[in-house]
Amino acid sequence: MARKSYQEQLEELREDVLYMSEVVNDRLRMALNAMEKKDAEQAKQVIDGDDEVNELYLDLESDCVNLLALQQPVASDLRFIAATFKIITDLERIGDLAVNLADYTLDANRDMFPEVDVQAIGTVVLQMIEDAMIAYEEEDPDQCFELADRDDGLDEQCRIASEAVVRDLIEREIESDTTEQEIERLMGDVSRLLLTIRDLERVGDHAVNIAARTLYMAENDDALIY
Repeated sequence: MARKSYQEQLEELREDVLYMSEVVNDRLRMALNAMEKKDAEQAKQVIDGDDEVNELYLDLESDCVNLLALQQPVASDLRFIAATFKIITDLERIGDLAVNLADYTLDANRDMFPEVDVQAIGTVVLQMIEDAMIAYEEEDPDQCFELADRDDGLDEQCRIASEAVVRDLIEREIESDTTEQEIERLMGDVSRLLLTIRDLERVGDHAVNIAARTLYMAENDDALIY
């Protein structure tokens, strides 16, 4: 196969990965919007749309395997394909986390803990994914390091939010006539909110993983891989 055709395959792979990232980010945005508006229909759209994300992942996985097996890439091309294989795995897992958020929306009973701004955390992680994929597209090592540094701020934001939920629960007074069912609903809502915060933090971790693989791809530098 001509070298030009091979390079076209590599570029097509990059473009397809960027498309997958757009789909995944859109699913996460929809899940957050459904959570904010308590929109069950939109939450179901996110859940139903997970099949598309999985199909994209499998198609791209196959493309990576075929390029490795048939083209026997070396040096920078090999790093690009290997990094891309890891990155699509992170994107697929972000899609799964978006489904989790949609599931929490369908199960939620009521508004709680208005002081915990889940949407603000969501905005941060959405931007992290976008910036990680820009770094991938442009092979920008500086942006990779900058993104990894920003993850510390996200972790702190999530820690504060989780502590606020737990503190509120500890300080909350349960009336003597509160039924067991009401207590169970309260605990269910608390659990879902803590899981929401945890899952958004995990999305940020996946964005950092993308940056780490991009840095390895661009500079053969594994400094961010851990």
